[in-house]
This record gives sequence, C-alpha cells and structure tokens, in this order.
Amino acid sequence: MAQIISRFVSKPIEGETAFNPEAQTGIPVTAASAGPVLSLCSPALPEGGLRLTMDEFSHPAYMVNHNFELIWFNAAARKTVFDGIETLPATSDERNVFRLLSSKAQRGAADELMRFHVGLAKSRIPANRFTTLCQGVAAPTAAQLQQLFDEARVEAPRQMLHVPLMLPDETGNGALREYTAYASFFREGIFIADVPEGSDSTSIMDFLARRDDVIRDLLKRRLPVLTHLAVMVADLQGSVRICSEMPPEEYFELINEIWAAMGPIFRRYHGTYAKHVGDGMVYYFFPQPESNYLSNALYCAQEVRREMQKISKAWQIRKNWLNELYLNTGITEGQEWLGTFQSGTSVELVVLGDTINQAARISDFARHGTTWATKSLVGKLTSEERGRLRYGVHRRDRDGRDIFVASSFSTVSSLVESDSGRAAKLNDIATLPITEVVEIQETV
Repeated sequence: MAQIISRFVSKPIEGETAFNPEAQTGIPVTAASAGPVLSLCSPALPEGGLRLTMDEFSHPAYMVNHNFELIWFNAAARKTVFDGIETLPATSDERNVFRLLSSKAQRGAADELMRFHVGLAKSRIPANRFTTLCQGVAAPTAAQLQQLFDEARVEAPRQMLHVPLMLPDETGNGALREYTAYASFFREGIFIADVPEGSDSTSIMDFLARRDDVIRDLLKRRLPVLTHLAVMVADLQGSVRICSEMPPEEYFELINEIWAAMGPIFRRYHGTYAKHVGDGMVYYFFPQPESNYLSNALYCAQEVRREMQKISKAWQIRKNWLNELYLNTGITEGQEWLGTFQSGTSVELVVLGDTINQAARISDFARHGTTWATKSLVGKLTSEERGRLRYGVHRRDRDGRDIFVASSFSTVSSLVESDSGRAAKLNDIATLPITEVVEIQETV
C-alpha cells in the first residue's frame, strides 16, 4: 500500500505533470482550426505508471460508425453533446447523429457540432450518400446540413484530427465553454472526445495511442442496435471427405490458406467478420456511406469464388489429385439486433434472428461453388445494380434438358428432390424464394 501511495505523491519527471485522476482526463487545446495531424507518440509514462481507462474518462466521449450512427456514448456526452437523452433509440436510422443533434435546445452549440460532424463526413461520404444520411431530419435543418456539406473542405486522410468547439459547460450552468474535439479513426468507426481548454495531456494521449485497447474497450460497451444487414455464409463442400484424404497438417494448411486469401476480399467490400464454424465462415455486411451493402455482399461472393478456383487449381497441381475445392455460398438480408458476446479475452459481434440461419441453410443447399441469394435481397437492389446481375434458376424441360431461366426465382422445395435427405435438412427454408447469382458485371 505504501508503494501505491508513493506513486500518487511522487514528483513528476521533467516535462510531465504529477498524476491527478481529475486533471489527467484531457488534451491540451490548440488554436489550430484547420485540424492538424496529432502525433500518436505520447510522452512516456514512468515505468509501471498508472494508465487512464475508458471508465476514468470523465469528459464527453462517444463513437459513431461510418454511417454517422451513434453506437456508444458516456454520461458526459449525454449531458453536453446530446441534450440529455436517456437511452439510445432502438433502430440504427434513429441513431443518426445529425438527427439527434438537430433536436438540441441550445442552437449555437448544435450548429458548431453539426459543422464539425459534417466536416468529418465530407472526406468519407459522397454528396448523394450524404443526402440519404439527412433523411428524417426536419427540412430546414436538412437544407442547412447540405449547405455545410457543400462549404466544407475535404481533409487528407489521417488517424486523428482536432478542432475547437464551443459546448455547454459540464457543470450544467448553461454557459458555453471552449473545448477541443478530437476524432480518432478506426475501421469500426470514429471515436470522438471533447476536452475542455486547459486539461492535461499525458494520460489521455497515452490512452488514445493504445488504439487496439481503445477499440476493444469501445466494442465491449457497444449497445445493441436494430440494423439492416446482409449475411454471407460460405462452407467448404465435402470437407469431411477432403479431411480424411489429407494428413492433418496439410488440411489445416489448406483451411488457413483459404481464410488468409479471403480476408482481404472481405475487407475490400466492408465485410465484418462474425466467426469461423469449422471449415465455414460467416460475415456481415452493414450499410455503408459510400456503397450499397447488398451489392457489396454479392461482389464479394463473386471474388471469393474466383479466388477459390485459383486455390483449387494450385492444390490439384500440388497433390496431383482430381478434387475440386468449392466454397458454397448463401446470402440473404434482413433487419436484426446486433450486439456483442464477451469473454475475458475476446469480443464477438453477434446478430440475433433468422437471417443467419437462412444464409446457413442456403449455403447447405448450394453445390459446386455456386452463390445463391434470396429474392428479398435481389429485390432491394437498385435497377442499375440488378441490370449488372446475371441470375436465375435451372429448370428441366419435358425432354429432361437443363435450361437456365434468367431473372427468375424458385422456392427451395421446388429445387430439391422431395425424397432426398437434403429436403428434410432444408425443410425450414422450403418456401423461401432464392436464385443463383451467376455473374456480376464490373462497374466502369
């Protein structure tokens, strides 16, 4: 105990401030309004020094995803930034930060906050997509937001930026106080901390520099949300047989090679890793500001199929065998609850509902590396996106010939022999209309 106490009262090393739990929760404010890049190298703490955690961060802090939907906020942000809202709305659309800010009583602070968030959006969202973000906002405010977007300048990509803001004082007396808003960019979203003028920098800079710890801590606090999404399930066909024909070390090498090759493809199309189930995979595709999440899932599946053909050919040459390696893919869409399951060492994004089960069953139905999608997903594509899609089902005519009927759908039960073992396994999606996605033309 004496050693712990000595840490609190020990003299700071040269250039640092003695540890103070109340003071060491901020960043020094600068006058640079253009948003200069901040160094991620913070002053070194004394060996074994105490570190700030998310629970100790007392100033307003919150996180938005790349659709500018609020996914987490602390008590100070609730009071200072979001006008005292008690809980987050259930749906992702209602969590739109522009919609939430448009209801602020103190218009002066709201206008500055709007300008700040529009500036963040300008470098990440095309103009036509920004218009969709303003849906649900009152017409005068939407027009103001569009004007701010047109006036904002595009900032160069960076890991962190900061701008000055005037916000209500955290004491609740109604007066405005000068803050600095720090935005730190992650793949999962944008973390924003509003720090009062004159706060010390040492601990908070150390905190923000530990990017992996920050995002892990934020994901643990992410509140469940009802969101639109597409789900892709891909499974290795004949995995039991393939495993039995290969030495264990080679089989694990094959599976790891497949997942390593697919990872960059999923990232390119904004796929969010859910889990690996044996030798299968589950990925989520959420709405994106710059692209359609539904077409992202379809394009991703097409590239996955092409990459799998390359891997299959390489292993045929290596093993001198005739086996074809296929990933059978099922894709569907829906609106489900998104949350997290947590253990002591990991955080897993989890979607609750029938959407994953449907995608998994469609993947079970698919054969020979085909991609099958639901009618509901294809129907929600734009006419231009559907025009680039070649899809349909195979039928047999009276003479037993196989005919591909383009731009058509069929229920699963109509595509499976009723007396086959597969029919029983697919019974829960028997009436689901699906189609085979054969090819997608690349955009110019």
